[in-house]
Formats: sequence, C-alpha cells, structure tokens
Amino acid sequence: MPKAKNNVASRARRRKVLKLAKGYWGSRSKVYTVAKHSVEKGLQYAYRDRKNKKRTFRSLWIVRINAAARLNGTTYSRLISAMSKKGVDINRKILASLAVENPNAFADIVKFVSA
Repeated sequence: MPKAKNNVASRARRRKVLKLAKGYWGSRSKVYTVAKHSVEKGLQYAYRDRKNKKRTFRSLWIVRINAAARLNGTTYSRLISAMSKKGVDINRKILASLAVENPNAFADIVKFVSA
C-alpha cells in the first residue's frame, strides 16, 4: 500500500476535532479517536437540543400565561380561545413577557378579550 503523503490536511482534520473537544474530560480531549466520537455525539446532541429548546420555551411561556390568567380569573385555554375569537394576534412569547413584566397590561388584555 502506498504511503499517504497529505500530512497537512490530515493534521488539520485532527486539530479541528481536538479543538472542538477542548474542555472535555480526560482522554476525550487528548486522544484523537476518543475525541472524534465525543465530538460527533456532542454535535448530535446539539442538533437535537436546538429543536428541544423551542419546545421547552413554548411550554414555559404557556405556564407563565396560565399563572397570570388564573390571577385574572380565567384559564389559559379560555384566554387563548377568547383571543382568537376577538382576533387578537399576540404570540405566546410576548404574552408571557407581558404577564411577568407588566401585569397591568396583561390584565387589560384579559378584560378586553373576555368582555
């Protein structure tokens, strides 16, 4: 078998993987073959969790809206239903931030849609 001569590219590939593995524990950050598996798995987790983060934040917003809605005498589902019937298009992210940062404005929205 002929000798592989492209040392520059193979070293760059290894250095790139080891750079991504920086901060990993033990041989996961030092040994190329171990680091390669750790980095691959880490990138898989990163891809998956970018999707999961959206899910998590939406559920957090819903919990906050529900808590604020119950303080104003309604529930989350009734509030969202009333908002869609009235044609109020405020997304959950903005509603949740209003509920936390400006409860009076949130109460005004609840009064408007329930009236």
